[in-house]
Amino acid sequence: MVIYVDEYDPAWPAHAQAAIAELRAAHPGLFTAVEHVGSTAIPGLPAKPVIDLMAAVAVLGAAPEISLGYALVDTGMPERYFYRREADPGAGRDGEASASGAGASGGRALPVHLHVVSLASWETRNERLLRNFLGRHPAARDEYGRLKQRLAAAGHDGDSYTRGKTGLIQRFVDAARDELGLARVPVWEE
Repeated sequence: MVIYVDEYDPAWPAHAQAAIAELRAAHPGLFTAVEHVGSTAIPGLPAKPVIDLMAAVAVLGAAPEISLGYALVDTGMPERYFYRREADPGAGRDGEASASGAGASGGRALPVHLHVVSLASWETRNERLLRNFLGRHPAARDEYGRLKQRLAAAGHDGDSYTRGKTGLIQRFVDAARDELGLARVPVWEE
């Protein structure tokens, strides 16, 4: 699968908020927190046009049933459930649609990845720490953006694209954890 990295789109946060509102309305009381994480959550950062959300549940037991077209995907990552909701086929690669997340047909314009984790691990989740770090450090954000664009331009598939970012992500997550006095951990949960 070809990886596309687009320039930052200021509509991405609205897409995320629409997806969060849908999840909360469809599953009242399930999530203790839901946030927009990933590259589309960082103003000015080029990204794949995919909305990444992280949600916390009080206790991470059996995988919760999530409606709204989300499919549970076995990633092998411990202490999390990962769900994917694809964009409607007619929405296009760049998610041409209104900021509500719905295209002209009323379908969803952008794919959404939902990471469900325990509330006990919420504050130290690397995705949240990285988002916050890159938001505070524009030079790091720009360095990360350039790497993402180079990897995508080189024609990497999804796995090699992700692995190609790992060293830089690890450096930034280590710095974020250092700033907060947290122990360093590998960014790959394997």
